[in-house]
Amino acid sequence: MVSRRNLILGIGGTLALVGAGAAWRVTQVPKRAYEPWKTVDGSNLDPRLDAFRHAILAPNPHNLQPWRIRLIGTDQAELTCDLERRLPQTDPFDRQIVIGFGCFIELAAVAASRRGMRMEVEAFPDGAGEPRLDSRPVARLRFVSQPGLVADPLAAVIRDRRSAKVPYDLTRPVTAGNLVTLGGSASSLVRFDHARSENEVRALRDLVTAAFALEFNTPLALGESIDVLRVGSREIDANPDGISLSGPLFETLSLLGADRVREEARNPQSSSTKNQVEKYRQLFEATPGFVWLTGLGNSRSHQLAAGRSYVRLNLLATQLGLGLHPVSQALQEYPEMAALFAEARRLCRVGPDETLQMLARLGYANPVPPTPRWPLEEKLIRA
Repeated sequence: MVSRRNLILGIGGTLALVGAGAAWRVTQVPKRAYEPWKTVDGSNLDPRLDAFRHAILAPNPHNLQPWRIRLIGTDQAELTCDLERRLPQTDPFDRQIVIGFGCFIELAAVAASRRGMRMEVEAFPDGAGEPRLDSRPVARLRFVSQPGLVADPLAAVIRDRRSAKVPYDLTRPVTAGNLVTLGGSASSLVRFDHARSENEVRALRDLVTAAFALEFNTPLALGESIDVLRVGSREIDANPDGISLSGPLFETLSLLGADRVREEARNPQSSSTKNQVEKYRQLFEATPGFVWLTGLGNSRSHQLAAGRSYVRLNLLATQLGLGLHPVSQALQEYPEMAALFAEARRLCRVGPDETLQMLARLGYANPVPPTPRWPLEEKLIRA
């Protein structure tokens, strides 16, 4: 990216050259990328497809959406990982990718309950890839009709769920009653906990700020984010995944060349990078509370369970009118982050045989838009 002065001059020159066409272009917003979020009647769909059109909205690392879905017979499906959609630098053991699959599976189960279907999950039926995932299935799913099954109340808010990466209202603390409700996201493999004092909140603010800055100053880690930046509506609609940058400014920058945006972002000393770090420092300061999920182990099954618990936590927060924002940088397992990962474990009271699986900001926030998604059809494997 050019300097601010040259950027303004460049924008002006570009608009002058292309006139009204450019002015129209910079007001554009992605369209195809948000289609999967629209509410449509799926009652005539195969129950599996009806469930999966909700599951593809699951939160997942860098929004890479690594799921591949194969329908089997009339009542089963198999999930595998698109191995090109992993994060070898910041998630070298695919732990966070597996958590994303857990989110997908839980949303599918919640959505299936609306159709009176219970979803049986066989995790890693042919064995789990260690230390990295491989082509073997992540899960086999079976949809079983269960007359009288009551729909999961969380199904009603699937399409309202967001990762609220915005400042929170510091004047509205989260109540003890809300924290008890959020604790319902725990399971036999995962426990829920939260910051219990202002001192703990302050320490976690400092931790996540330091971890964010460290990632931005670690070239290989930062590069994984830069490689999946989507700048402007055309790029976002063409590839509705990764980290999307939209709005008039980025539409204009896309006219000047999205690759210039990505190249500038790779420089940790650039003004744009420093501005981004400062923006997030201020965002983290506007955090009244933190919650986290601790796995009672770190097997692939524990990781899937953490994902299932996390998306339920997100849905419960949505029901309560709360914002939730995963802050995963300090939990990433590359060497430069090791000291902050150890500090995160200490601050979150993680035992020696436990694993801190998810950490998130919590508070009241203004509504935020959804993030782009590939349509379900793009994730189905056609035999």
